[in-house]
Amino acid sequence: MSVRIEEVRPGLKLVTDAMDKVETATLGVWVEAGTRHETPEINGVAHMLEHMAFKGTEKRSARAIAEEIENVGGHLNAYTSREHTAYYAKVLKEDAPLALDIISDILQHSAFAPDELERERDVIVQEIGQAEDTPDDIIFDHFQAAAFPAQGLGRPVLGTEEIVKGLSREAVQGYMQRNYGPPRLLVAAAGKIDHAALADLVRQHFDRLGAAQPAQSDAANYTGGEVRIERELEQAHVVLGLSGIDYKDEDYYAISVLATLLGGGMSSRLFQEVREKRGLAYSVFAQTASYVDGGLFSGYAGTDPDRLGELMPVLCDEIVKMCEPVEGPELARARAQLKASVLMSLESTSARCEVLARQMQVFGRPVPPAEVVEKIEAVDAAQVAKAAKRLLTSKPTLAAMGPLSKLESFDSLAARLKI
Repeated sequence: MSVRIEEVRPGLKLVTDAMDKVETATLGVWVEAGTRHETPEINGVAHMLEHMAFKGTEKRSARAIAEEIENVGGHLNAYTSREHTAYYAKVLKEDAPLALDIISDILQHSAFAPDELERERDVIVQEIGQAEDTPDDIIFDHFQAAAFPAQGLGRPVLGTEEIVKGLSREAVQGYMQRNYGPPRLLVAAAGKIDHAALADLVRQHFDRLGAAQPAQSDAANYTGGEVRIERELEQAHVVLGLSGIDYKDEDYYAISVLATLLGGGMSSRLFQEVREKRGLAYSVFAQTASYVDGGLFSGYAGTDPDRLGELMPVLCDEIVKMCEPVEGPELARARAQLKASVLMSLESTSARCEVLARQMQVFGRPVPPAEVVEKIEAVDAAQVAKAAKRLLTSKPTLAAMGPLSKLESFDSLAARLKI
C-alpha cells in the first residue's frame, strides 16, 4: 500500500494514500463524534453542527465557502453517522491546498451566527419532515430505536423536531469544543497528493484545535423488540433483524458473506425467493451494520399490505435456512461479490479516503486490501452456518410501517426464527 501516517501535531494524525495515476484528490477530516456521543437532551446536535459548519466563518460567508470550492470545480460535503462526523472535499490535484484551507477554516473559525442558526434550524426541521415522508428510509430509524431503546445508538441522527427547535448556539458550540480535537480528529487524503507537502499544510492550518475530551457514550446494549406504526401508505414496510457484531469480531467476514448470500444482490436468496419466484416485493435485501461495540443484522422488504401474511414466513424461513451448509458455487459467488466491492473501491479517491479514515479510527491502522480479500476468501460454509446460528440466538427486532392488519404477532415471528 502507498499509505503514510504521520502525527503532524500532538494527537493529530494525517493518513494519506497516494494514487499516481489519477488527477484528483479527496481529503477531509473525520471526527470520532456522532449521535451516540450526544446526551438525550441535545439529540441531533452533531447533525446540526455539521450543517452550521458551512454557514460562515470569521473570514468566509456561507456563499463564499460554496463559491470558492465550486470555482475550481470541486465538491465539498459532510455527513453525520451514529459514531462519526466527516467533512471532506474532492478536487483537482492542484486545488488540494484550497480544500484543506476551507475545511480547516470551517472547523476552527465557524461564526455560528444567530440568524444563520435560526435558518438552519428550520432547514433541519424540514429535513426531518422529508425523512418522515420517506417510509422506506425512516423505517430504519424506528428499527434502530427498537433494537437499542433509550440509548445513544437508538436515537435518530437528525434528532427530533422538538429538540432541534430548542438547540441553542451554546449547545452547538459546546458540543464542538468537547469533541472536535485531537486525538478524536483525523485528517485523511487519497489521490494525487504529496504527503510531505500536505503534512506541512495541516500543521499550518490546524493551529487552533484544543484537545477533545474522551469520548462519552453509553455501551451498546441490544435489547430487541418491536415497533408498529399504522399509516395510510400504498405499501407496508418491514425490517426484521437480530443482534449483530462489532468490527473486530472474529465472525465479521462470515456475517458479511452471510448478508450477501441472503440479500446482497439479484442472485441472493431473498431476491430470488421473494421477488422473482413469488412476486411479493419490488425491493428486498439484507444487510449488516457494525459499530465499535455491537451491531445489527437485518432484512427489509416493502410489500402490498395484503401480502404481509405470505411475505413474513418466507423472510423468516430464508433467514433460518442460512444455518444449513451453503453449496460451493453460491458461496463462491457471494465471496466474489464482496471481493469485487473491495477492489473496485480502490479506483475511487473518495472511497479510498473514506475507508482509510474509518480503518484508522476503528482499528488504529490501515488494513491492506490484500488482507481484507484474504479474510473474505477464507470464509467457508461451516463459518457461515455458525454465524447464522449465532445471530439466531438473539431476540429479534421488528419495525413495521403502513397498513399492518395482516402482519402476524411478534411472538409468532420470533417463534419462526427459533432453531
